[in-house]
Amino acid sequence: MQIKRKAKTIFRHEPCESDCHKIETLLAATGFFHSYEIDVAIELVNERLAKGTDSGYHFVLYDIDGFLAGYACYGATPCTLSSYDIYWIAVHPDFQKRGIGKNIYDETELLIQKAHGTRIYVDTSQSEKYLPTRKFYEHIGFQQAALLEDFFAPGDGKIIYCKVLP
Repeated sequence: MQIKRKAKTIFRHEPCESDCHKIETLLAATGFFHSYEIDVAIELVNERLAKGTDSGYHFVLYDIDGFLAGYACYGATPCTLSSYDIYWIAVHPDFQKRGIGKNIYDETELLIQKAHGTRIYVDTSQSEKYLPTRKFYEHIGFQQAALLEDFFAPGDGKIIYCKVLP
């Protein structure tokens, strides 16, 4: 008889150098991001590694048995008193539809609240490909705040969502 053990899951808030490759692999696996977008995500990790919290970038990394299943990157919105932006939130396709994205978001929101954040902004594409992403944001309480038509390309606007925190 084989005994099934529960997977070991942990949140981490400090990225390490090996996370650059892990995040690159995770984002590429989703099939949602261009290589130049992935380069930006890695740039934010490197900025955090070089400058620490002075970088303004904060992370929630979710490991399952040592595998990076998902992550978020967020920071205070410059020139605002208490608004925050979520720059990245992604879950590896092998771990999607298990509530991991919501767990990562909930941890991110908790950290923003502890930092006295009052609003969270996130943006995404208007294209059909991103419909599941938009549904996710709406499911966790975000409301559309703006639409910038043709932002990414003709016919592909940028939707900005906002969630007001209690």
